[in-house]
Amino acid sequence: MTALITRDELAAAIEAGTVTVLDTLGGEYYAAQHLPGAVPLVRGVVDALAAGRLADLGAAVVTYCSNEACPNSGQVADRLTALGYTDVRKYREGIQDWVAAGLPTESA
Repeated sequence: MTALITRDELAAAIEAGTVTVLDTLGGEYYAAQHLPGAVPLVRGVVDALAAGRLADLGAAVVTYCSNEACPNSGQVADRLTALGYTDVRKYREGIQDWVAAGLPTESA
C-alpha cells in the first residue's frame, strides 16, 4: 500500500520544489487542469516513460488523479514502487480536493 500525503504537505512540497508530482489522469484532463508543475504519467505508459521522467529512484514522487474513487493514482504509484522507486506517495483526495480548497492549478 502506497503511503499517503495530505493536501497541506503536498502544497508545501510543491512550494519548496522538493517533489515531482504526477498527474495520472493525462490527456484532456491534464491539458484542462493539473496541479502546479505536474507531469502527466498514465498507467499504460509507466514502464516505457518512468525512467525518462523520473531519473532518480530515490526522489520524492506524488501521484494524484481526480478523487478518492479514482484508481489511477494508486495503480501508477504501485507500478513505480515495483520499478524500484523508493519515495512514492499518493494524494488520495486528488485534484477535486485541491480545487475545492482554492489552490492554484495550471493548464497546458
